[in-house]
Amino acid sequence: MNSEVILPGAKLGVLGGGQLGRMFAMAAQKMGYIVHGFTPETDSPLSQVCTKTIVAPFEDQERLKAFADSVDLVTIEFENIPVASLALIESRTRVRPGPRVLDITQHRLREKTFLDNNGFPIVPFKEVNSSQELSAAIALIGVPSVLKTAGFGYDGKGQRKISANADAGAAFEALGKTQCILERFVEFEKEVSVIGARSEDGRFISYGPIENQHSNHILDVSLVLARLARGQAQEAVEITRTIMECLEMTGLLCVEFFVVDDRTLLVNELAPRPHNSGHYSIEGCSTSQFEQHVRAVAGLPFGDTEPLGSVAMANLLGDLWQQGEPDWAGALASPAVHLHLYGKQQPRPGRKMGHLTALAADAETAERTVRAARAALVDRR
Repeated sequence: MNSEVILPGAKLGVLGGGQLGRMFAMAAQKMGYIVHGFTPETDSPLSQVCTKTIVAPFEDQERLKAFADSVDLVTIEFENIPVASLALIESRTRVRPGPRVLDITQHRLREKTFLDNNGFPIVPFKEVNSSQELSAAIALIGVPSVLKTAGFGYDGKGQRKISANADAGAAFEALGKTQCILERFVEFEKEVSVIGARSEDGRFISYGPIENQHSNHILDVSLVLARLARGQAQEAVEITRTIMECLEMTGLLCVEFFVVDDRTLLVNELAPRPHNSGHYSIEGCSTSQFEQHVRAVAGLPFGDTEPLGSVAMANLLGDLWQQGEPDWAGALASPAVHLHLYGKQQPRPGRKMGHLTALAADAETAERTVRAARAALVDRR
């Protein structure tokens, strides 16, 4: 397929029905595009806002062909989609990002191998396919270390920490004795992310770095901008740019980093899509990450990514509903706070149901404001 600009009025397809697809669709519609979704879920967050949704398994070839033939371009809102399905769609219409990017980033071993082969800074790792290989890997990597399934993991799922050699067997058993990757456990000062946007003709722009705080392996609060040593912010952006060039990627890529000290950045994970840590950009930048995703895949000029002030974002998990409907008015008592809910019907513990953002004159005030707003959701006094 050629690389001409896909202008407003065209039909954009989204694989996946979650909140990232929902917010992409809302941004695209604001710009005049028509959005179709494809997802196995009924009543998905995306389907509530897009023009048309095909509800079918990602392996349904006939429905995939019909979907591809109904749109001018297809993108993804999460990476755990069969690569063969994306390749089938690419044979019939434009796909951005393409199957190669998905193949690498949905599989931890392929992702780490790609990063290592291209000279990017990462933690030491070894492939593990058996108990014997795990023992050999621990002898090389040492403990503490982290054992992760090679494919389809997110938000801390599919991984176990190994603190002593005796823990190894139970960890491998818990992960189903499947193909894994063993990584050295890293003591880091903080985690940051950079979200890059790249066009098919190689133009690049970025958000961040964004400082991320996690709870139970799930992103809890993000702060903009990250507090880094001089030069580290630019280094993180340049690493992101170079990774996207090596992937020959069109669209958005989030690169998550461990900040070990004021000299060392290590690439942790890649996500070839909008990212939870970039939600701040809806209120916090002239151009949100979702509008930028539209611009990147459609070949339009990029929008401004400079923060409009200090911004903090707090995730809202299903745990907040355990004692009844949250106090939305209480959370919004501060005029600096903005609420986003994703349209999910079942607020299960650990499930991302929405987020809050707060803008302020400084990072400390923004973080304090957004945390207080979230606390007010369940303050029953």
